[in-house]
Amino acid sequence: MTSDRAAAYRLVPQPPRVEDYRRLRDETGLHPKSETQAAAVLVGSWAFCHLRDDDGRVVAMGRAIGDGGWYFHLADVVTSPPHQRRGLGRRVVDWLLEQIDTRAPEGAYVSLTASAAGHPLFGHVGFRDVAAPQGVAMEMVRPGRAEHRETAAPSSR
Repeated sequence: MTSDRAAAYRLVPQPPRVEDYRRLRDETGLHPKSETQAAAVLVGSWAFCHLRDDDGRVVAMGRAIGDGGWYFHLADVVTSPPHQRRGLGRRVVDWLLEQIDTRAPEGAYVSLTASAAGHPLFGHVGFRDVAAPQGVAMEMVRPGRAEHRETAAPSSR
């Protein structure tokens, strides 16, 4: 269910470059990640796509991480602010879910952590809030090895 405006953008079924990944996170208010963290994300994700505008600039992205069996998590689903409200986030999510539907075994479980801005989008594609007694979202940020500590803020998002 892609809007006509979203169709004007080119979907690239692979990760963006490290600098584009970091820039989009910054532009959309996500916590900064170091080059080392970004490089690992780009090769370690189960599925990744990004959208480019007419000038070739990366303006939206998203990825799925998971075990390839039954558990998947959507992450980094973001759209550059000047390109928001055009259906790009929906296009990214639809592509990621299609990858899970076609490549994963039946019965895949898909989770995500939504921002307040992204919450309506995820609800429209079928995600539902999880609350007690079904579950509670929890997080932990680990310090990592000293040689991997860079200037990135300590956060899991």
